[in-house]
Amino acid sequence: MGESYPRLLIVRANRSDDKSPARSPRVPRIDGRIPSLDGLRALSISLVVLAHLIGTQNFPSVPVLERWELGNLGVRVFFVISGFLITTLLLEDEDRTGTISLRQFYLRRFFRIFPAFYGFCLVLFVLDRADIISLQPGDLTAALTYTTNYHHDRSWYAGHLWSLSVEEQFYLLWPAIVLFAGVRGGLWVAALVVLIAPPLRLTMALWPSLRPGIGETFPSVADALATGCLLAGLRPWLARSPRWNRFIDSRLFWLAPLAVVACARAPSAKLDWLVGQTVVNVGIAVIIEKTIRAPDDLLGRILNVRPLVFIGTLSYSLYLWQQIFLNRRGGSVLQSFPLNLVLAGLAALASYYLVERPFLRLRVRLERRPRARARPAGHAGAAAVASRSG
Repeated sequence: MGESYPRLLIVRANRSDDKSPARSPRVPRIDGRIPSLDGLRALSISLVVLAHLIGTQNFPSVPVLERWELGNLGVRVFFVISGFLITTLLLEDEDRTGTISLRQFYLRRFFRIFPAFYGFCLVLFVLDRADIISLQPGDLTAALTYTTNYHHDRSWYAGHLWSLSVEEQFYLLWPAIVLFAGVRGGLWVAALVVLIAPPLRLTMALWPSLRPGIGETFPSVADALATGCLLAGLRPWLARSPRWNRFIDSRLFWLAPLAVVACARAPSAKLDWLVGQTVVNVGIAVIIEKTIRAPDDLLGRILNVRPLVFIGTLSYSLYLWQQIFLNRRGGSVLQSFPLNLVLAGLAALASYYLVERPFLRLRVRLERRPRARARPAGHAGAAAVASRSG
C-alpha cells in the first residue's frame, strides 16, 4: 500500500517565487510511511484481484459482484493515491532543497518500478516463447515502451499493463510541469485537466477509432491523477477552511465513500464519463485526506492494521503478477481457484523480496553516498524516509 509519529516534514504549497507564503499542514509519517495509504492500496489491489477472480474455474458465482466494475474502481483508487503521493514528495523536496531535482525523482522511480516491471516482461517473453501463454503481436513492444494504454488489441496477460503505462506517462510529465510552471501553475494545470477530461471522454465517443481508448489513454484518465495532485497542493487552503474541517470531522464525511460506491456503477456510460468518474475521484481524495489526518479514527485504524499494510506494501508486485494466474479463460489447473490466488501471492512475495527490496536498498545506498559528503548529519535520514514513502 508502528511507532508514534516521528519528525514531520512541512510541505510548501508554493515555490519561493510565488506570492502566497502558505505552507501545507504536516503530512505525518509512521515508520517513514504516510498512514493509511498502504491500507487504501490494499483495498485497491483487493478490488482488482476480486474482479479478476470472478469467472475463474471453481470460484463461486456472485451475481451482485459481477455487475460492478470492481477492477476499474481499484485502479482509480491507485491513480488518485499516486497523484497525491507523488505531488507530496515533490513538494517536500522543493521545501527541503528550494527546488525539484528531476534527476533524483527519476532515479527513485527507476529503482522503484523498472526492475520488477521489466522482470515481469522477461517472464512474459519466456512463457510466450515456450508456448505456455500466448501474447498478441505488439504486446511486449508496448509494454517495454510503456504505451500499452494505446495498444488496445492485446492479450489478457499484458492487459493490465495499461494502467502502469498511464502511471509512467504521469511520472514523465508532472514533475517537469511543477518544476517549470511552479506549484501554483502546476495546480492550475491539474485543475484544468479535471475540468477538461469529462467532456473529452464524451467527445472521444463520437469517433469509433477513439472509443476503445476511453478510460485507458492518458488524456481520458488523467483527471484521476490530477485530483490526487490537487489534494496534495490544496491542503494548506483546505486546512484553513473551518467548513472543510467540520465536514471531514463530522458524520457527513461518510457521504464520500457512499458517493464512491454509488457512482462506481453508473447507469450509463455517458453519465459515467461526464459525472460519475469525477465524483468517484473526488470521493477517493476526501477519503485519503480523512484517513491520513485521523489514522486513530475507526476507518484509519482499519486501514492501518498490519495485514492490510503488508498487502498494500505488496500491491505493486501483486498487480503485476496476478494477471498470469487469474485468467477466467484459462484452462490450466494453475488458473483455478483457490490455487491461482495462492500462486499469485507467492509470485508477488518472490518479486517483492527478491527484486523490489534489493533494488530499493541499492537506491538508498546511492542516495546516501553523496549526501553524506555534502550535507550535515541532521539530514541523514532523508533518503530512508523518501525510500519508504515512494
